[in-house]
Amino acid sequence: MSLETAFERVRMPLEFPFTIARGTATEAENVIVKIEDDEGNVGIGGAGPSSHYGETAATVEAVLPDLLAVVEDVGNPHQLETIERRLHETVERNPAARCAVSIALHDLVAKRLEMPLYRYWGLDPAETVESSYTIGIDDTETMREKTELALERGYGTLKVKLGTDRDLEIIETIRDVAPDVRLYVDANEAWTPREAVTKIDRLAAYDLEFVEQPVPAEHPEGLQYVYERAALPIAADESCLTAADVPQIADRCDIANLKLMKCGGLREAIRLIHTARAHGLQVMCGCMSESNASIAAAAHLAPLLDYADLDGSLLLAEDPYDGVPMPGGVIDLEGLERVGTGVHKR
Repeated sequence: MSLETAFERVRMPLEFPFTIARGTATEAENVIVKIEDDEGNVGIGGAGPSSHYGETAATVEAVLPDLLAVVEDVGNPHQLETIERRLHETVERNPAARCAVSIALHDLVAKRLEMPLYRYWGLDPAETVESSYTIGIDDTETMREKTELALERGYGTLKVKLGTDRDLEIIETIRDVAPDVRLYVDANEAWTPREAVTKIDRLAAYDLEFVEQPVPAEHPEGLQYVYERAALPIAADESCLTAADVPQIADRCDIANLKLMKCGGLREAIRLIHTARAHGLQVMCGCMSESNASIAAAAHLAPLLDYADLDGSLLLAEDPYDGVPMPGGVIDLEGLERVGTGVHKR
């Protein structure tokens, strides 16, 4: 079997400027990978790199020739375990770049077998979860307006970015607009441990499900301090990159938040999920600013999750790719009418 590979960079404006505690973005740069077999089947994957983890679209493009050379050398896309091991041996860092290749391979394999990816994994499409829709940091009135728009669009689960001097005011405003939605918050490492405990005590009055990454990842003792004293469950995001990190966070949080672009591939994502379960943690799958070229694959993990935050494509002004139906944030694997991950060019 022969495989042909290619990649291209795409630049996609966000619908609204998106601000978290670390800064503001107005567009997303992804790199799309395509792997075609000799029967004309094409697997599509995407890299949504994050500079927070040392990756950009340029670094993805720089390493992809070496990664795709591995795919071409192995030649058989069904040898997923072998390929992903060799990808990691070839490029130890750059997880988003490796993940784009992993997604494209899984899409191709499932297409060759004429089945959706969740069926290839043996998962029940009815056991999905609802994705949250994220409200980025802005002035309080604009956040109110964004929340109203999210409700108009049918989203029933919201995630709110915090890390300001008016966090309580923001949540009070959101709850005033949306008293019945499921709600959780993400501080993106912005608080000190003592500040986090104090704020979480006050935030607990607003019926929040959990607080994501309240303190910096480089201070694991701070995360443990918060976990042992917080009035709400704690999710670890920046503190949890791969399955190897799970044992270190197991006594410091309630929820492990995996992201494909952090862990480097779909097989590693599944390992992380099972490792988290073995350590008694719940599991969430989040995302970066990503096209459906990668979000579609993450959606197939939904039957294995407790929470999903897969709104990367929903936050774009326009996505050049379509993926798994997600009306109002509901991940509708049963409504998917295409094989593979379901991704295709609009």
